[in-house]
Amino acid sequence: MNADKVKTILSYKSLNNLKRAFGIVRQCAAQWALANGIMVVFQGLMPLVSLYLIKLVIEAVTTGMTEPDKKAAFIRITVLIVAVGGVNVLSNLLTSLAGYIQERQSLLVTDYVFTKIHEKSVQVDLEYYENPKYYDSLHLAQQESPGRPTQVLNNIVQMIQNCITLFAMIGLLITFHWAIASALLLAVLPGLFVRLRFSHKLFDLQKKRAKLERRAYYFNWLLTGDYHAKELRLYNLGKMFITQFSRLRKEIRKEKLSLHKKRMFAELGAQSATIVVIFSMFGFIAWRTVIGLITVGDLVMYYQAFQRGQTAFRSVLTSIAGLYEDSLFLNNLFEFLDLQPKVRRPINPVAFPVPINRGIQFENVAFRYPDSPRHVLDNISFELLPGEHIALVGENGSGKTTLVKLLCRLYDPLQGAIRFDGIPAWDFELEDLRAQFSVIFQDFSRYHLTASDNIRLGNTAIKTHDRKIQYAAEQSGADKVIEKLPHGYDTFLGKWFEEGEELSIGEWQKIALARAFIRDSQFILLDEPTSALDAKAEYKIFQQFRKLAAGKTTVFISHRMASARIADRILVLDNGTISEQGSHDQLMKQDGVYARMFRLQAEHYI
Repeated sequence: MNADKVKTILSYKSLNNLKRAFGIVRQCAAQWALANGIMVVFQGLMPLVSLYLIKLVIEAVTTGMTEPDKKAAFIRITVLIVAVGGVNVLSNLLTSLAGYIQERQSLLVTDYVFTKIHEKSVQVDLEYYENPKYYDSLHLAQQESPGRPTQVLNNIVQMIQNCITLFAMIGLLITFHWAIASALLLAVLPGLFVRLRFSHKLFDLQKKRAKLERRAYYFNWLLTGDYHAKELRLYNLGKMFITQFSRLRKEIRKEKLSLHKKRMFAELGAQSATIVVIFSMFGFIAWRTVIGLITVGDLVMYYQAFQRGQTAFRSVLTSIAGLYEDSLFLNNLFEFLDLQPKVRRPINPVAFPVPINRGIQFENVAFRYPDSPRHVLDNISFELLPGEHIALVGENGSGKTTLVKLLCRLYDPLQGAIRFDGIPAWDFELEDLRAQFSVIFQDFSRYHLTASDNIRLGNTAIKTHDRKIQYAAEQSGADKVIEKLPHGYDTFLGKWFEEGEELSIGEWQKIALARAFIRDSQFILLDEPTSALDAKAEYKIFQQFRKLAAGKTTVFISHRMASARIADRILVLDNGTISEQGSHDQLMKQDGVYARMFRLQAEHYI
């Protein structure tokens, strides 16, 4: 083992990872960890008691063979055999009890770590979800990390247990000969070197494989999920995707098996060296028995003590190697948990103005997505007055959806400021600001829950069967859809769960609209919420929506110019800038971008 590897094992980062893992166990399963520790002490001493009793049995048998009173000798032997049996029963009982304790502790820790991963996944900025490195980090964190903190504690527990056994055996062997105790070290060191060397190689390989495994998982998702099922069959994509999946898995399998093959031969060599040492010691003990220095009982006891000591010592070193391996893989978990949001939170947050008086002000706002050289928004300045209805129009990629994301602080602008009643957005608590918005994005979510819960997610403060749910469904037109379902509002939507009912995209969209209507907020943002509806249905919903949104500041995006006519003001985005703004009549008179887009659509419908 080279100096660099020793340095790595003892590095602060490795030790800190183990410390943090132990802290996780303490937080969620402290009492079970304590119980585990108590079991360790008893289990560690059991082998010594068992060995000594077996020695007494053998010596009693040897002595009894020459004693005249065979009955008395057999009684002594029987008592000792019963004692050996009792020790074995107790040992098995302790093993079973320890197994239950460790399993319970493991389940608690695994669930706790998954909760932490889920909390971090929700906490990190939207930016991370547009970065492939984040998905690699998430994949590595989910893959093995949930069970690693438990493994750390189990390794420490096993190490302590084996240390107790080891010291007991060493104490016994030293009474026989110092060379036996020294041989223990020679017997286990080759295996330790192999374990340490390949632990690091396995970690490097797993980190390298993360991208390949994610791609393979993606093809698995394409082949087994419902989202692509129609096109998969229509375009006969199954064979191609299966081939891609198999190719990736073959590459992953080849690399992994190659490493395990090398490890197998290395372990074979280490085990061969260990066997040579063990049987050399056996020969040494047998020779001392033959020349009369020890009894046959001593022969059995010392040989088994050496074997058990060698097993305990090897287990101690294996636990150390396991802790090293755990620290490497825990690094994946803690790297993920240490991700920090870039949307900053205020140290001393200001209360959000309710109701808002002056409106929202965009001041020279510019923005580009991470790792992209192009500005999506460039020097945007405008104002939204309280209760005003604004329509955003423009070609795809003009920055409409990005502007909505900035309003909700899913991102922060690179320059400029967004203010609410003159107060910068970043002065408010993030949750307080976002609570002021009802939003439907064009890629709205479809939750495989009941129809009632799908709507209630817009305002989780209300109960499952609150009258507000039905009212919101009536306003969005979703009530007509829900009435046809077999269990009404208690029907599960989608086909993921038993008795679920699938909806059309337009019907899902009405459910999403109801979810926005039920939220008690000052601002409503609609990013093409009716794109799956026909023009007539969209116009009808927007007309109804205008009545429902009376007194609320509203921003909606629509590619249908006819729907934009109901807005108080229309903002035309072109290449990340506001090129025009005004009412429908004003923009038509300007005969600019908006007018050309409107006429093109009008010709299409004619």
